[in-house]
Amino acid sequence: MNVYVGIGNTDNKLTQQEWADFVREVESTMSYFPLHGAWFSRPDAPWQNACWLAEIDDPKAKFVEGFKEHLRVLAERYNQDSIAWAEAETEFLSPA
Repeated sequence: MNVYVGIGNTDNKLTQQEWADFVREVESTMSYFPLHGAWFSRPDAPWQNACWLAEIDDPKAKFVEGFKEHLRVLAERYNQDSIAWAEAETEFLSPA
C-alpha cells in the first residue's frame, strides 16, 4: 500500500526555522519506510507544504499505529492541527 503524508504551514504558525525543523523531523520519520518521493511547495508560493509517498507492506501491522502516533506527537510539538495521512491503492495503467 502507498501512503501519502502531508504537512503544511499555511497559517504561518511556524517560523522558517521551526518549519525547517518540522520538515526534517517528519522526513526522518518517513525514512523508516521505502520512499517513492517527496514534494514541497514552490519557494515563491504564499504557503509552505510538504508531502512524502511511502510504501507500507502491511498497513494493518501494529507498528503502523505507533508510527501514526509519532506523527501525532510531531503535530503537537509543532503546534499543528493535523498531519495528513492518505492511503492510496495504486492502479497500473497499461498502454492503450
